[in-house]
Amino acid sequence: MAIKEEVYYEGGPHVGELIFNIALAFTIICIPLTVGAVVRALWLRYRITDRRISITGGWMGRDRTDIIYKEIAKVVTVPRGLGAWGDMVVTLKDGSRIEMRAVPKFREMFDYITGKISPQAKVASGAIGVS
Repeated sequence: MAIKEEVYYEGGPHVGELIFNIALAFTIICIPLTVGAVVRALWLRYRITDRRISITGGWMGRDRTDIIYKEIAKVVTVPRGLGAWGDMVVTLKDGSRIEMRAVPKFREMFDYITGKISPQAKVASGAIGVS
């Protein structure tokens, strides 16, 4: 019997990042950033459920990373695109870090993810104050 997961978000990076980087391509020096944004737009997908965070990416979308909430030690966000999207870095208990670039509605996703992690991880993430 398979346990059904409730999907909170499923989709790719924010389209604003692609538009912004395409506009920067006209400066010639930013072409590598534009190529990165195009690759992310084509093959990067996020899936956030009530049980895990799944990131599918890499060349042709062949790499997949699954993170269960109990393994998260800290979540940090950085707003980009005038706050329309942001980057998230998820630090696991073993010290490894997973970067999620151009996450749409990153503030809401941060709130959702921190609602699922341990109290210690919430404090480390700044989601709740230290008592």
